Amino acid sequence: MTLTGNRILDPVIFIALLIVAVILHELSHGLVARRLGDRTAEAAGRLTLNPIPHIDPFGSVLLPALLALSGAPVFGWAKPVPVSPRAFARPTEGMALTALAGPVTNLGLALIAGRILVPVTSGFAADLAWAFGVVNVVLAIFNLLPIPPLDGSRMVPLFLGERGRAAYARVEPYGFLILFALLFIVPGATSWLSVPISTVSEWMGLL
Repeated sequence: MTLTGNRILDPVIFIALLIVAVILHELSHGLVARRLGDRTAEAAGRLTLNPIPHIDPFGSVLLPALLALSGAPVFGWAKPVPVSPRAFARPTEGMALTALAGPVTNLGLALIAGRILVPVTSGFAADLAWAFGVVNVVLAIFNLLPIPPLDGSRMVPLFLGERGRAAYARVEPYGFLILFALLFIVPGATSWLSVPISTVSEWMGLL
């Protein structure tokens, strides 16, 4: 994805857009968790639009920069909002709803960008709105992958029995290694994501 054609400026713009997207993503996790009875994120100072508490140096800056420079879709993550499942009346369902809030927020932002902002703006402003929409779509789809610690991994226990949940929990410490392998070691391992990204982008009026 390009905006200006400048190999330095484009990554800076996309990283800035991504930081906005991931902050709202993480904030939504914290707000839903609080609504369900967990005030851990609030106590940790994470229910804020201030980017500093949310930014992860690798996931929010370095990885998106490398992807942007390589011409790949830009995505990343912020520091996970702390959540205490024990605070929920139904921990498994509470974690799933809290996790789902992030991708739903990003899809909502993409819809606003594609269906409202792009049609009423022009020039560079329209390009920015389009880029913000696409970044949110990519962020939502990527986070729905059922790989710990991505949000999609919090949905999987809803469909597993007790033994299955225990087995799945043992995978969690290796989640980042799995993601790293899929992104940087196994050729084409994530190329299939272009299909749902393109489909959802079209629904959102971004294509």
